[in-house]
Formats: sequence, structure tokens, C-alpha cells
Amino acid sequence: MRSKTKIHKNRELRELTIERILALPPKLAWEGWTNPEHIARWWGPKLWTTTVYEMDVRPGGIWRYSLKSDDISGEEAFCKAVYQEVFEPFTLVYTDSFTDKDWNVVENSEMLTTVQFEETTNGTKLSIVTRFASAEELENAEAMGMIEGFNDAFDRLEEYLETSTGGLMDTVTSKDGTKIAYEKLGNGPAFILISSAVADHSDAAQLAQLLATHYTVYNYDRRGRGQSSDVAPYSVQREIEDIEALIHKSGGSACLFGSSSGAVLALEAASRLGDQVSKLYLYEPPFIINDSRKPLPTEYVHHLNALNQAGRRSEAVEYFMYEALGIPEEYIGYMKADPSWQAMESMSHTIAYDGMIMGDTQSGKPLPTDRWKVNVPTLIMTGENSEPLFHESAKALTELLPFVESQTLDGQDHSAVVMAPSILVKTIVNYDIVREEK
Repeated sequence: MRSKTKIHKNRELRELTIERILALPPKLAWEGWTNPEHIARWWGPKLWTTTVYEMDVRPGGIWRYSLKSDDISGEEAFCKAVYQEVFEPFTLVYTDSFTDKDWNVVENSEMLTTVQFEETTNGTKLSIVTRFASAEELENAEAMGMIEGFNDAFDRLEEYLETSTGGLMDTVTSKDGTKIAYEKLGNGPAFILISSAVADHSDAAQLAQLLATHYTVYNYDRRGRGQSSDVAPYSVQREIEDIEALIHKSGGSACLFGSSSGAVLALEAASRLGDQVSKLYLYEPPFIINDSRKPLPTEYVHHLNALNQAGRRSEAVEYFMYEALGIPEEYIGYMKADPSWQAMESMSHTIAYDGMIMGDTQSGKPLPTDRWKVNVPTLIMTGENSEPLFHESAKALTELLPFVESQTLDGQDHSAVVMAPSILVKTIVNYDIVREEK
């Protein structure tokens, strides 16, 4: 049962406070409130349609939207908000106003609104404090059904996000208090999936389902992504502690699968967690170990952090695409038109995390010979059609690890986790079968 909305009215301060516990983690509630694709699906009362014309969530940014009744009256209201403060994922402060169709503000309609997102044991306590221009405006808003409208909107927000995400995931608490969200599927040996940069558990959803016929699969959101929380400051050790928490949840030992930079995180975890990792499966670790490809700039992580701290998330994703993935700038404009770009923006602060995981292994220098001490069976997979750097990475890593096998997958490239999960599963299962027969 959904929690009841609490209402407090203060005529002296001209404030209306509306509180609700949402069965959602704060990060997801924040995305539902700040992503135009999401908010258009739930904002406003039932039987009204919301259209978002502009939404620039940063201090000084504008949010323009309209609310139109779905009944035969066709009643429509136009609104414009200007953001004053944005502290992700905790606080939004903006001035909301009614406007005419040309976006001219209606006199005395300004409402200073503060939205706070507070994590609780049951989800997120969402508090909205709206200050009106006068006590009369406060009474008018209540008479017009503002409270009922918010109550409807909260219901719609929960319903929408639960439907679009498949509901709340299970969580495990890492050593520093970070909540790591995961899905558990299937039966068999424990198998943990570790995603690449700007990806959450949804990218590996089909892979997880296929693996679940052979293993107990833990498909999780890395910290700062999806439904997982985050604790500053970041360190690679903390991500390894997240994996360790999942391993403990699984019974004390698990296989690890990682793709791209996630493969390097899996390698780090296997090196530091010893016999808690039983097997290691790596898909295309992206080392740059010679001059066949331009190395990453020495200021790469610093620049990513600076862009994100300035709220320039889209630019951070662009920088990653150009510098790390080598995508020509003329193609990036087309990529930004795809809905997946907004999802990557929401995770842009974590791109620096992957940069720290990679360390200096993308500098054009040979791999260090003493960084990883892995004594478990390891399978390194590379797509036949992938860039030379991935083949060279696999070869170099194969020469460093003691119990390793390398396989090239016919017709595949770097997108195999999403585009060809059945090929990966077949390769993994066959590898296990052969090992058991030896």
C-alpha cells in the first residue's frame, strides 16, 4: 500500500508543505523529477497530459511545460520555472509561475518551491515546500485542487518508475554504507555481472536471463548508477568492496564477468579478493598498450570531474565518447538525439570512476607485470570485428596470467554484451564444460 501524503499549511509564512514516502531510492526519485522524458509521464493530476517544452536542470536553467485536461473541456495551463539551486540528488529550488501561451508570467503567480529527497528505510521521503506570493494565493491554490493534484502526481510517479524499472531491486550494503541494488536470477554457481562505463544492470538484462539457466546470476547496478546509491569520495577499493558484499550475499564465492572497463574492475577484484572469486570471464578489457591508438590524456579523469562538478554532464559524455571510445565528433551529434544519451548523462559522474579503474593502462605503455595476482581460471574473450587494441589487450593479458585462455568470437565486436548475449553464454558454458572434463 502506498503511503499517505502529509499536508501542512502555514498561512503566516504563506507556505504549503507536502510530504510523501515513495517506495523508490533517492537517485531514482531524483531522475523521475529532473529527466524531461520521465516527468512528462507523471507530472500533474490524473487525466491531465503534461508536455515539456524545455528542461534545463541547473541554476538559472528554465523548465517550461503545459498541463492539458484529457476531458472534452480541453482546459490547458502553461507554466514556467526557473531553477535557483540544484544539489543532486538531494535538493531542488525553483520559482514556478503560471504564464500565458507566449510564456509571459502571470502577475502574482510566482511560487518558490523547494523539493528535498531524503533516503529512508522505506525509500525516499519527498518534501515539497511551496511559498506563495500571498496568503490569498495559498488559499486559491488549495481551492483549485493543488493538494489533490500532488497526491495524484505522487501515485503516478511511483507507478511509472516501478513499471519502467521493473520495481525496486534487492539491495546489499557495502562496507562504506552504499546501497548496491541487484537482481538475482536462476540456480547454480554464483555468477556476478560487472557492467562497463555509462551502463547499468539493464544493459546486461538479456545476458543475465540466458546465464540464469546455468548459474545463479547477480546483475547489479554499480555505485552511482541506476538504483544503487553512492558515497564520496570514490575509490576503486570501494567498488571492490561492493563486489565483495555481493559475493558474501551469494554464499562466499562467485564467478565474475566484466565487460570493457568492467572487465578491468573484475580483474582488480579477483586480484584483491583471492579465493572469494572462483572464475573470471573478461570481455574486451580496453587497454592501450602501444602506439596503435592515441592514448588518453593525462588529465582525463580530472577533466571529467571538472565537467560534472560544473553540471556539464552532456559535455562529460561527449568527452568520454571522443577521447576514450575514439568516436569521431561528427557522429556524436547523431548519438545525442537517441534517448540513451539522457541515460548516459545521468551516469556521467561515474565515467571518472572507470578512468580511475583503468589507471595508466590506457597510456600507450605496456601492461604492468606486477599489478594483478590472479590464480583462478580466466577466460578472455574478444570480438573478431573489434578494433586491434582489444586483440592486443587480450594477448598482453594472456601473457601475464597463469591460468588463462583467450578466445575470439566470430562476427562479434565491442557491443556483444547487448547485441549477442547468446554467443557469450555459449562461449562461457562451453569453457566450463571443457574445464570440468579435464
